[in-house]
Amino acid sequence: TSRSCAREAASEERVPTPKLERRVVFMGDDTWEGLFPKKFFRSYFFPSFNVKDLHTVDDGILQHLYPTVDSGEWDVLIAHFLGVDHCGHKHGPDHPEMAKKLTQMNEMLRSLVDHLGNDTLLLVAGDHGMTETGDHGGDSEKEVNAALFVYSRTPLFGSGPPEEPETIPQVNLVPTVALLLGVPIPYSNIGEVMAELFSGDGDTVSAALQQLSVYHINAKQVDRFLQSYSLVAQDLPAEQLQHLQELFSSAVEEHTQLLAQVQGTMLVPPELESRLGGLIGRFQRYLREARAVCTQSWARFHPLRMVGGCILIASSCLLCYMASELAASSHSFYRSCLLYPLLWGLVGAALLGLAHVFTQEGLDLLLVSSWAAAASQLGFFWHWWGQHPKRTRLAAWLGLAFPMGILFFRCGAMFSDSFVVAEARVTPFLLASLVMLLVGKLHWDGRLTVPEGPKQQLLGFSSYRREIWYLLCLVAMLLVCVRLSSFFHQCREEIPQCRPSVFLSPLASLRSTRAKNLFYLLCVALLAGLVYAVQSWLRHYGNLNSSDPLVLFVRWGFPLVVLCIACYWAVASSADDSLGKLQELVQVAVIVFPWAVYGLASVGLLLLLCNPMTVFAKDTRESAGSIVTPYLGVPSSEVDFLHVIPQIYKRMQESQKNRLERGSCRATVAAYGLGSVYSAALVIALTLLGFLLMLLHSERLSFAFLLLFMEAFVLLHIHTSIPISSPFSVPWYAVISWILAASQFFYSTGHQPIFPAIHWNAAFVGFHLDHSTNFLPAVLVGANTFASHILFAVGCPLLLLWPFVCEMSSSQKKKPKKESREELQEVEEHMMEMRLRESPEKFSTALLRLGLKYLFVLGAQLLACVCAAMILRRHLMVWKVFAPKFLFESLGFVVSSICLLLGISLVMRVDCAVSTWFSQLRLR
Repeated sequence: TSRSCAREAASEERVPTPKLERRVVFMGDDTWEGLFPKKFFRSYFFPSFNVKDLHTVDDGILQHLYPTVDSGEWDVLIAHFLGVDHCGHKHGPDHPEMAKKLTQMNEMLRSLVDHLGNDTLLLVAGDHGMTETGDHGGDSEKEVNAALFVYSRTPLFGSGPPEEPETIPQVNLVPTVALLLGVPIPYSNIGEVMAELFSGDGDTVSAALQQLSVYHINAKQVDRFLQSYSLVAQDLPAEQLQHLQELFSSAVEEHTQLLAQVQGTMLVPPELESRLGGLIGRFQRYLREARAVCTQSWARFHPLRMVGGCILIASSCLLCYMASELAASSHSFYRSCLLYPLLWGLVGAALLGLAHVFTQEGLDLLLVSSWAAAASQLGFFWHWWGQHPKRTRLAAWLGLAFPMGILFFRCGAMFSDSFVVAEARVTPFLLASLVMLLVGKLHWDGRLTVPEGPKQQLLGFSSYRREIWYLLCLVAMLLVCVRLSSFFHQCREEIPQCRPSVFLSPLASLRSTRAKNLFYLLCVALLAGLVYAVQSWLRHYGNLNSSDPLVLFVRWGFPLVVLCIACYWAVASSADDSLGKLQELVQVAVIVFPWAVYGLASVGLLLLLCNPMTVFAKDTRESAGSIVTPYLGVPSSEVDFLHVIPQIYKRMQESQKNRLERGSCRATVAAYGLGSVYSAALVIALTLLGFLLMLLHSERLSFAFLLLFMEAFVLLHIHTSIPISSPFSVPWYAVISWILAASQFFYSTGHQPIFPAIHWNAAFVGFHLDHSTNFLPAVLVGANTFASHILFAVGCPLLLLWPFVCEMSSSQKKKPKKESREELQEVEEHMMEMRLRESPEKFSTALLRLGLKYLFVLGAQLLACVCAAMILRRHLMVWKVFAPKFLFESLGFVVSSICLLLGISLVMRVDCAVSTWFSQLRLR
């Protein structure tokens, strides 16, 4: 047994006796049940998809293996063990648990050999290897190499094994093993048999005749498959099929003639020996050409569809960019730029669909619809071009040269396999470069210095604004976060000197109990710190003062979620054999605690959707005053000072002015937390999502999530500290930096755009046995893989809201030391996010523009991946680098788009709740 073998399959084959059917007995991995339903004489299936379960399959096999072998009621017995494979995924190849499983397999083989008869063949094989982290699925040497052990009590090859040829091109193990076992070659196999194993120990002519018979069986099976396949698929070239058929027919005809001449003769003439060698060569040529034809056909591309897809994505990106520019200036935006092109596209697709139905030739409906959708945008582009003068367009494009240049380099890197392999280092570099160049550009434009006076001009230097030091501190913090995030990387097989981060492995893989306990306490402290930070932020802006269900959940539900996650980490990190009699209780706890987290998070999200308002309204009685008014004079407490009521709806105050002047007694309302009501809802949603996503990752990756939240917080404050022309417009550099951070933390949470790096363990967080459907495990694994995309997409509206939230703190910094009562009232009247409600049309337009900008950047990255996969489709690394990158980028685009829509929908839901709150306030 080799350590590189991640899965063992022991197969025993008795020398067959003539019969119509073989008795095939199977035991082990229940995947075989889906592949070969009702095909076994007897079967013992065990659930196999839970990679954390090391013993269920192996113990089940050992319970039935030896009695079945001794009974003799079988012709072929297949035992598919999974313990070593699951141990590699859970602990890695160098863990003590792996040594235990390998020892168990050795003992199994030693005992099994004693139960074998003289007419039995034992095959022990691994279907793949494993990397240093216990994963597999790639094409590295450690993953594709596995051992094959063949044992029999009687000699298999006469006096000795056959000589191994130096090179055996295009040979395949499947037909060779099938013929050795005396069973038909699998129908869809097109491999070439290793005929040298069937030469026997006779003379040269006898060996050649045996090889010729084996090649004839192999070629006949391939010809039967090609004929059946060509009738169904019809994608193999007819000319090449005809050539292969002629080659096969001539070889079979000569084979028949040759056998007729040899039959009945005791001595083969010398001239027939050369014909035997030539005929074997013709069969070999047929098998290899047939394999080449199939390989070429199955790797065929459709350039027209590729070009159509690229044009459609490019036009969609251009649509997002132009729509984001037109939304702020065009009054008939929805009608002229969205409705009409959509109708044109639907009409065009309908007409072309009818043509597809009534045309004899038959059109490609998918391709034609794509072209119709792209052509429908021509009217939109024409309208945009007419609305923007050339000078305005040129000035706007020159202003975008700086952030778009970074995006251009990001997209250009997709065309280099070296950059794709090293993208985990390229993306953080681009993010840091974008922020550093932004500071340099601000200094170049003179926006960081105060106007020069006569004294500064005389001395020849400029004085910087006070805000520059705050901005530089934020940039330094960002660089620190970027640097620390590189410690949570996963390695690709193309970089052999790379070693994966130790933080990727679960706590259960640690041998040292002291180190395990230390990391566990740090992870739990991190969760508690996150809850404290979120609650402090909400309390600072007055969003924790009410007694609404959502506020109560934030106060008490968040600590309860942390407690459940901590308990799950504690039981999941314990060794399998260290708890003794408590093992059954631990198995239950491993299921219960994740489901408790799922339930609590679901309750929190439902409360957020039902009533997202985190505002506390304080009613008093006054003889005069406004309906919504701030505290006047010196605040009576620190709470009154921090949670000053925002002055909202000036029109409402003016409408009530006449009544108040007549001395009507109305209730004044002090609203705490109204100025940050939109951001508070997003912060609560992101915290709940963060808890769920941290649960799906290994324990120590919670440090990476801490860096994610810190870096997002820093990026928001960098965006806020830079003056912009309009608060209702999010600049392009902020959107691009936000998406670069999402891509950065895709790698910093232990992922890579390759299939072996997928964290399949996430599918079993809260589940012990197999799933009934593939939907739920797909959701869990997808959430684990695209965690950073989910968090940054849902939090994207914060780029618009955060400058309004920070209005109060910036105003307090600028407040003079001595002010009159009227001046103090003006300073403290912080509208914050309520400024958005002063202009509802601007608010909705700003959300639309932000979403379109975000989709444009995501679409540009996707377009670069699609073009790279199309242009480099014949590249040596297309299936190893470019195709997986394209698939992961496409899925990331879909996930980000959906989560972006959910984030904007949450903001709109809060806006509806605020409108309802004001309506109820009027009725008071």
